[in-house]
Amino acid sequence: MKKVTKKVGKYEVGRTIGEGTFAKVKFARKTETGESVAMKVLAKSTILKHRMVEQIKREISIMKIVRHPNIVRLHEVLSSRTKIYIILEFVTGGELFDKIVHQGKLSEHESRRYFQQLIDAVSHCHSKGVYHRDLKPENLLLDSYGNLKVSDFGLSALPRQGVGLLHTTCGTPNYVAPEVLGNQGYDGAAADVWSCGVILFVIMAGYLPFDETDLPTLYGKINAAKFSCPVWFSHGAKSLIHKILDPNPKTRIRIEGIRKDPWFRKNYAPVEHREDEEINLDDVCAVFDDIEEQYVAEQSESIEGGPLIMNAFEMITLSQGLNLSALFDRRQDYVKRQTRFVSRKPAKAIISNVEVVAESMSLKVHTRGYKTRLEGISANRTGQFAVVLEVFEVAPSLFMVDVRKAAGDTLEYHKFYKNFCAKLENIIWKPTEGMANSSLLRTMTC
Repeated sequence: MKKVTKKVGKYEVGRTIGEGTFAKVKFARKTETGESVAMKVLAKSTILKHRMVEQIKREISIMKIVRHPNIVRLHEVLSSRTKIYIILEFVTGGELFDKIVHQGKLSEHESRRYFQQLIDAVSHCHSKGVYHRDLKPENLLLDSYGNLKVSDFGLSALPRQGVGLLHTTCGTPNYVAPEVLGNQGYDGAAADVWSCGVILFVIMAGYLPFDETDLPTLYGKINAAKFSCPVWFSHGAKSLIHKILDPNPKTRIRIEGIRKDPWFRKNYAPVEHREDEEINLDDVCAVFDDIEEQYVAEQSESIEGGPLIMNAFEMITLSQGLNLSALFDRRQDYVKRQTRFVSRKPAKAIISNVEVVAESMSLKVHTRGYKTRLEGISANRTGQFAVVLEVFEVAPSLFMVDVRKAAGDTLEYHKFYKNFCAKLENIIWKPTEGMANSSLLRTMTC
């Protein structure tokens, strides 16, 4: 049995809840208060190798500057000899993207509420001179109360003093403003407003206004703002979307105009926000001024053996309170970028089956202990597709397999997961009715 106790400063570190090319995000708990946080872990060697010091420092600094109820909060930054730890607010409601995929489209009332919160957050960023540049539903999270939280400021920009236009082409193609695709320089505020308009269209329609398989055709439609609204859009919604998706950034409606729009103003209640907290970037400077210094003691005790044991506290946060059915019923969360299933097969047998199925799907397999990374080329052959699976023991002879997207398109991941699980039906355990909420709960509270 492998039992791991890991601490970073005053935080107890748990499972990995997200994984990308340059960083992992882990669930963590503040030992003094029990508060849940998300810990973004970056290896210093990777940052140095890819010359990302300034980019990461900028992202962290921006997140400390833009403190707002509708923006994921950065609590602090810590460092060890080899790693940097970004401590973030733990947001439990998933991505807005997941909700759209699950429901198809949202009601006009609900869409307007999310859009109002998005505009409030973006307006706050712009008031601080920050331009997000990668606004899309996958970067919009929902908290436990259903409030929107803007995340992922990795491509954000703070224009240099005296420089009015931005010049870097970045963001996700379907959400990018036409002027960003050119090489003439662009106004970051106007470009963000365009992305907000695409998001509003997507959450109300359930599909993209500009969506083509080849980039030249896609760019042509974006440059011409060639789209049409579905018949169920109200006149007010159509009018506002057309004002936002204006290909000319000089005549495109600005945020102050959006806030005055009759459709936008319906049931609009601006969030109360006080800015009496002093912003201090000393910890950011301390981490990056000498990237090789050791600032935080990191302790890890480990005994080799089986897969990691997931404790009760982690399972409760994983399954959103004491409703444990999400752990067992794959129908409830098949649309998310992080999914899971339960098995009564031995952990080694689970890994073996995963490897066999992955190879039959022409995926490259990299296994280390009870964690496997699967890699392939995305369906449209535009980049890499990668998935990470990790086995946890949740009770004697009961294992949870955590599956999460590491690279590639989220919709493609949804299709992969459904197909992958169909091929693993022989190892997936389906409890009888009532067991999901009772037997595991008794195990957790023993």
